[in-house]
Amino acid sequence: MKKFKFVSSIIFSFLLVSCSTFLTKNAELKSSINTSSVTKHVNLPKPAHVVILILENHAFEKVVGSDHTPFINQLASKGTLFTNSFGLAHPSQPNYIMLFSGSNQGVNGNENPNNLPFKTPNLGAQLFSKNLTFAGYSEGLPQIGFTGESVGNYARKHSPWVLWQGEGENTLSPETNQPFSNFPKDFSKLPTVSFVTPNLDNDMHDGFIDSIKMKRADEWIKKNLSNYINWAETNNSLFILTFDEDDYFHNNKITTIFNGPMVKSGLFTGIINHYSILRTLQDMYQLPYAGESANSQPISDCWK
Repeated sequence: MKKFKFVSSIIFSFLLVSCSTFLTKNAELKSSINTSSVTKHVNLPKPAHVVILILENHAFEKVVGSDHTPFINQLASKGTLFTNSFGLAHPSQPNYIMLFSGSNQGVNGNENPNNLPFKTPNLGAQLFSKNLTFAGYSEGLPQIGFTGESVGNYARKHSPWVLWQGEGENTLSPETNQPFSNFPKDFSKLPTVSFVTPNLDNDMHDGFIDSIKMKRADEWIKKNLSNYINWAETNNSLFILTFDEDDYFHNNKITTIFNGPMVKSGLFTGIINHYSILRTLQDMYQLPYAGESANSQPISDCWK
């Protein structure tokens, strides 16, 4: 997040709230152009595995074409680059929750919700209901099933599946909440769908110099996920890179890239958002819909 050195905290708070409200509404309006109340499943490719990487707080124009993100741009040149992809809210946490469950579940900020575990429909529970599998891999998570708000550079607000961890309808087992150190080296042992969240040092979130943040994240992806991305190309699997939100100053337009053998290489200019990605995953595996995913269009034009 940009730091403003020459304004008072009161002015900063006012501008932040005002900007957040305007951009959120604007992005939601734009992203609704390609949606309709369609609840019938669309036939899409069915990858053996999907890995979804979520990065932080950078606008499309800051990332695409930047000298600071050569590996991300290499992925964009090989796969589908979505040129009109939007976050749905500010700040971070609601975007993660919406991508995972089709709703912000009443969470509008980065606070730790009180009414946990959530018992609403979500991607993880839907996968398990179809005898498929799910796990979230968080860098810095101190142990399997950890539910604390933060430790070191790990932030729970970037790992939405934790909010459903517990007992009851639609809840998830602690085994779905994994440290990134447990990300399988044998990729055939990955769950059907996995989320990956780097720690705050490696997801473009923390740091004072933007170029350094971006380079560090780009190098982290290359070091930690390039083997999976290469493997996916010959093993019917998919890699999705996206961001939670922009920097508050670019209409919440973010970078989203798909890579895999089922993906066309090129630009996709249609408008998409986090609900679009959720709906696409649900149609891939013929899952029930959750929240606004039922009213969103799947991404259908980027497949071979």
